[in-house]
Amino acid sequence: MNMCPLCNGFNQVEYTCAKCGHKTEDMGRVMDYFDDYSAYMEIEQMKLIDGITTTASDHQCAHLFYCILCHHEEVMTIQE
Repeated sequence: MNMCPLCNGFNQVEYTCAKCGHKTEDMGRVMDYFDDYSAYMEIEQMKLIDGITTTASDHQCAHLFYCILCHHEEVMTIQE
């Protein structure tokens, strides 16, 4: 079983906002924002409907990064 290093606290990453260059904050897995129950559903199944074709096949975890300065949101894939 693959594990996301960000979800499990093994690593931290820093991305800069593509819009303004300010440091973004990791807001967690994109799939956790789908609905009230998505955070409790099977991760591998959710990857099949997360809208990113490579997350399941390439063992990636899609995270939402948010810029508090300009409010830009960007999805980045993290290798598990």
